[in-house]
Amino acid sequence: MNTRRALPILIVTALASAVLVAITGAPSSSTPVAPHPLHGPAINAHGLSTPPTNDFCQANFAICCYNPTQIEKAYDLAPLYKRGTIGKGTTIVIVDSFGSPTIANDLRVFDQTFGLPDPPSLITRQDGGAVPAWDPTNADMIGWAEETTLDVEWAHAIAPGAKILIEATPVAETEGVTGLPEMMKAENYVINHNLGDVITQSFGATEETFPSKQSILTLRSGFNNAVNHHVTVLAATGDEGATSYMLNGNDFYTTSVIDWPASDPLVTAVGGTKLSLTTTERASCRTWCGMTPTGPAEAGSRQSLAVRCFRRRTRASPATTAAYPTSR
Repeated sequence: MNTRRALPILIVTALASAVLVAITGAPSSSTPVAPHPLHGPAINAHGLSTPPTNDFCQANFAICCYNPTQIEKAYDLAPLYKRGTIGKGTTIVIVDSFGSPTIANDLRVFDQTFGLPDPPSLITRQDGGAVPAWDPTNADMIGWAEETTLDVEWAHAIAPGAKILIEATPVAETEGVTGLPEMMKAENYVINHNLGDVITQSFGATEETFPSKQSILTLRSGFNNAVNHHVTVLAATGDEGATSYMLNGNDFYTTSVIDWPASDPLVTAVGGTKLSLTTTERASCRTWCGMTPTGPAEAGSRQSLAVRCFRRRTRASPATTAAYPTSR
């Protein structure tokens, strides 16, 4: 089963950085639908005794590998850390389908590898419904376990003083409404019981895959609830640039579309750029927004779409405007 292609650190690290900013105050198809955690395919690095360098990753996997120190420098987090702004006294809520049965050990190894402290607490709850028993042969569960580990590790790397609460939900989020009611139920529980300060969502569904405007409006209760309880809600914008997946989870739209909940006026959308570090570790960002007839491509290959992509990220799509005519 295919999973959404994404850049492993692109969206998740940007979401994690946004978490720290938030803390500081600053139609049906018979085709199987792939689960949509917003991360890329895992790479096999079990034979490595130390974390791979960026040069090694580019040569062997054609991706960038950045460590927490490099990300801290890229996003200029040192001034915040020097002021003691590390997330202390706050809780980050990470919402993912199924969660991960190995998350405690995963985070421990990550922290020991990169010299990070343990978080004040790491708890997994299932307030969206009882999660099925772990099945190591289930591709959906494996994909979401990878997403959970990625989300937790980088949220902790960016805000090492914050508590982490994972809300694991029982249904894989794909396209349309599938999996989202359980996620929104979990978020409402967190908000109503004052369990978190920031909710981060590394998932999304193309607006055009929802059956109706009302089906989106029905899911928004948690975001209205968050506003009333002063809880910040973040969402990844996706990794397909100006396009995104159709309901079958395999084909791309050939016109500009956008993902929900990142498109929601009550949610802070994060992403849309690719981080690059030079040999002197100076950071630069490129818009991830190109599109080819068969799917997404990096910015630069279709520069005419770059401006279009930038504008798309800063305005409501036609579907969102119709749903919330007075919000933007």
